[in-house]
Amino acid sequence: MDYGIVGSIFTVLVLVFFIGIVIWAFSKKSQKGFDEAANLVFDDEQDNKASAEYKRESSLK
Repeated sequence: MDYGIVGSIFTVLVLVFFIGIVIWAFSKKSQKGFDEAANLVFDDEQDNKASAEYKRESSLK
């Protein structure tokens, strides 16, 4: 085996791996998990609003 064949095999393996990742990323099974991850930023904002309101209420007492 020379370097040309090894390089070709490596290229094909990387291409198959890339296609597998693309199929996984766009599959319907993964969509729910991605949607939850996308909304994690907004969950943090709700927690910050609740803690800010609690601090404000406790300072008024």
